[in-house]
Amino acid sequence: MNTTPMKRVSIICDPAVEEHVDALLEEIGAEGHMTVPVRGIDSHDADPADTVKVQIEVTLDAARAEILLQRIQSDLIAAEPSIAAYASDIPEEDVADGHVTTAEEQARLTPDEVLQHFKDGNRRFRSGQVTRRNHPEQVRKSAVGQYPKAVVLSCLDSRVPVEDVFDQGIGDVFVARVAGNLVNEDILGSMEFACKVAGAKMILVMGHQHCGAIKGAIDDVRLGNLTTLLAKIKPAVALSNNFPGEQVSSNPLYMRHVARNNVRHAVSQIRTLSPILKEMEDKKEIKIVGAFYRLTDGTLEFIE
Repeated sequence: MNTTPMKRVSIICDPAVEEHVDALLEEIGAEGHMTVPVRGIDSHDADPADTVKVQIEVTLDAARAEILLQRIQSDLIAAEPSIAAYASDIPEEDVADGHVTTAEEQARLTPDEVLQHFKDGNRRFRSGQVTRRNHPEQVRKSAVGQYPKAVVLSCLDSRVPVEDVFDQGIGDVFVARVAGNLVNEDILGSMEFACKVAGAKMILVMGHQHCGAIKGAIDDVRLGNLTTLLAKIKPAVALSNNFPGEQVSSNPLYMRHVARNNVRHAVSQIRTLSPILKEMEDKKEIKIVGAFYRLTDGTLEFIE
C-alpha cells in the first residue's frame, strides 16, 4: 500500500480541450484518471445543454500534483481561460492501491511466498480488511503487460469470486473456471502458458462447499453436454467409496468428501497429464496445491 501523501487533482474544461489535458497527464505519468461530463456550471441563465464541460480527476503524490497544476497554468489556462484546476488532500486511509505486479517482482517471488500471499489475502477477505484498490490505475498500468503470481482453477459457481477470496488485484492472478473445477486439455494448455511462458509461480485448484457439479455427478444427472462434463467428476465419486456415512448428495459431509477428492484428482491429473508442469514442480519452480472453499464463512482449507 502506498503511504506517500496523496492529492486529488480536479480539472474542469471544455470537451475540445480534453485531449490536451490527456496529453499533459500522460506526459507527467498521471495514470488512471477519471473523466465525467458536467453541465450548466457556467451560468444559471444559460441552457445546460450549451454549457457542457468535462471534469477530469486524477490521484497523484503531492509533488506531481504541484507539477501538474503548474503545467496547467502555464500551458493551458493562458490559452483557455475557461479551464479550472485545483487539488485537494486525500486522507491516508482513503488512498486506494494502484500497484500492479511487475516483471521484477514476479521473478523475485518464490512459490512458497505466493502461497503465503494467498493465505494472508484470504484472512483479510474473511475479516473484511481487504485492500482498497484503484482499479482505473491498475487497468492502465497492466495494459502494457501482465506478470501474475499464480493460476487458479476454480468452479463456475458465482459465489466464489476468485480474486476477492484471495484479496488479489488486476494482473495478479490467471483464473480458469469450469463447472466442477475439472482438468482437460484446454485447462492444461492454459496452465502451461501461465507458468512456463508468463511466469506464474503457483497452480491452485479450488473446490467449494455446496458444489452443484459435485451434486450432479453423485446423482448421475444426464442433460446434454453436462452429461459429459459430469462424467469427468465420477472418478472423485469412486474415490469416495470408503466414506463411512450415507453416500447421497443430501448428506453435506459426503458432498464435502467428494468435493475434496475431486480437488485431489484434479491436482493428480495436472501432474500426470502435463510433463511440463510436473517438471517445473520437481524443480521447485512452481507449486501445485489444492484447496476447499467454504461458502458459509469464506474459509479456505488447504488439501494435501
